[in-house]
Amino acid sequence: MFEGSMIPIITPFKDGKVDEKALSDLIEWHIAEGSHAIVPCGTTGESATLSFEEHARVVKLTVDVVNKRVPVMAGTGANSTDEAIHLTMEARKSGADGSLLVAPYYNKPTQEGLYLHYKAIADAVKGFPLVLYNVPGRAAVDINPATVARLAELDSVVGIKEATGSMKQVSEVIRLCGDKISVFSGDDFTTYTIYALGGKGSISVTANVLPSRSAAMWEAWKAGDLEKARSIHYELDPLNASMFLETNPIPVKTALALMGKVQEEFRLPLCKMAEANRKKLRKVLGDYKLV
Repeated sequence: MFEGSMIPIITPFKDGKVDEKALSDLIEWHIAEGSHAIVPCGTTGESATLSFEEHARVVKLTVDVVNKRVPVMAGTGANSTDEAIHLTMEARKSGADGSLLVAPYYNKPTQEGLYLHYKAIADAVKGFPLVLYNVPGRAAVDINPATVARLAELDSVVGIKEATGSMKQVSEVIRLCGDKISVFSGDDFTTYTIYALGGKGSISVTANVLPSRSAAMWEAWKAGDLEKARSIHYELDPLNASMFLETNPIPVKTALALMGKVQEEFRLPLCKMAEANRKKLRKVLGDYKLV
């Protein structure tokens, strides 16, 4: 169900509220540019600052605008298992095709705690596809490959977004899990390598601003044109780096504002880019003819 270039879409704000028109327009643009799935309410969507009501509304709006043209994988992770279950059940009710569940952050569960967390969600939403999200740099906990392999035995667990940056870990996950789950790149600089290891797609920050090239990279890989896929990897490398001049999603949202697609508005504790970094970002966008 899930593969290719999947967009962890930003949540546009205007005057403190979700800008539904801008979000709808972004979704239409991404589908027209060839993106293979839309992922609302992830880290890039500033999910941590959305109320339950806003979260449910963003997912429902995304599902309605997409209208089954591509899959919708709704971010529903939380550091409380009960909250994650609530958000996941709401996403299923809204018509999403599956959920992306970040490892519980800040409270640093053990590997057994991680297993029980995800098992409780799987038990609560039987039959609803779940994608694990491993990002130790934000969550302060790593879902070890052995734990991923245990979770892969659950019918609802269909994939993992790997953002450790460790190809050794990705290799171990794929070796242990085989075809039981799909592995997706969660760091733009690792996408080509993860494809080579057997990954099935990417959930790419860079694809927010240049979706057609991210989609083309997957299509080239899938068609067996490894040289073209590798060429696109190197083509995107400077843009990938610019998306992390400051904490994600500050650069990507700033880039989309400079491109005229959204208002440049964040929710605290995120704030506007430092001017020096903004100038660096504008130059890179200019090099790609995006501004």
